[in-house]
Amino acid sequence: MSVNFNNNSKHVSYYNFGSGSLRNLEGLLDQKKGFKLFLIDHYFENKNIVQKLPVKEGDVVFFISTLHEPKTTVIDETLSHFLQLKGNEKPACIVGIGGGSTLDTAKAIANLYNNPGHAEAYQGWDLVKNQAVYKIGIPTISGTGSESSRTCVMTNSKTGLKLGMNSDFTIYDQLILDPDLTKTVPDKQYFYTGMDTYIHCIESLAGSHRNAIGDAFSREALQLSREVFLSDDMKSDKNREKIMVASYLGGVAIANSYVGVVHPFSAGLSVVLGTHHCVANCIVMGAMEEFYPREYHEFNTMVQKQKIEIPRGIAANLSASQYEQLFNSTVIHEKPLTNALGGNFKEILTFEKVTEVFKKM
Repeated sequence: MSVNFNNNSKHVSYYNFGSGSLRNLEGLLDQKKGFKLFLIDHYFENKNIVQKLPVKEGDVVFFISTLHEPKTTVIDETLSHFLQLKGNEKPACIVGIGGGSTLDTAKAIANLYNNPGHAEAYQGWDLVKNQAVYKIGIPTISGTGSESSRTCVMTNSKTGLKLGMNSDFTIYDQLILDPDLTKTVPDKQYFYTGMDTYIHCIESLAGSHRNAIGDAFSREALQLSREVFLSDDMKSDKNREKIMVASYLGGVAIANSYVGVVHPFSAGLSVVLGTHHCVANCIVMGAMEEFYPREYHEFNTMVQKQKIEIPRGIAANLSASQYEQLFNSTVIHEKPLTNALGGNFKEILTFEKVTEVFKKM
């Protein structure tokens, strides 16, 4: 009997969850002999979190700029820097600490250490052929699901393609999920990023590429997201735990499915206007009544409940060239759009229709 490998899903091998779990990092790293590479969101430079890390002689600490989302060229340049610094010596472990951009960068670097060539060569599905360097992910904000997903999303500036290294080798070997690390996240960013989980799951559940396990993860993540963002205190200790769990489950869910209409439009905003992913998702949701009517209204209820301001008008008055770029950067995402709208999605998302939707943003 043949095996259907399309349904053969891989998950994070180990996770350590709970308040104060960051203290377990040292013991985990002591099991790995060789230098450790710490890739940390630049937001934490000169912050207390760095002083708590078990950095030892010979280890490398590098702060990842998150002013812009990961680009293939920047990933290549970053790896080149480490190769010049350490020669042919590979890290025993890569530790990614930060939000989705930092976690994605750490996953990409771990892949490229053992897979030759440039990052852009691995944008797509199952193009990474060799096991990555062992890696530990430590999210400091919840929502993107990067900690549990099998992709690391990058933008190729030359092609306008925003796509990840979708591979089982991309998945983290170990996670530390410590909700204490999200205490100081600004309310606005906490909401924007948390909504990524909500949006992942509504897209997955509304699509055609589904299975019972992915649906179960999506439903639970969606329920937790609702409990958090319809509550009176979205950042309470209990709610920070809930959204961290939801983020993890949402990342697993999307590994068993695809996103839908929101993410391709969001990718267009990121590629053409440089809008960060999570706020771009929220901007797009403001134009999604036609595609996700119930969730559109629920999202707006959450926005009002948490008193969050969503940018408006960013794509309302652009040049013809910019609308053409937005169109091309959106419809290039065939898998999620087919998942959401069917194989004839290009008949639905004509240039005129896509432009109309962007002008609502």
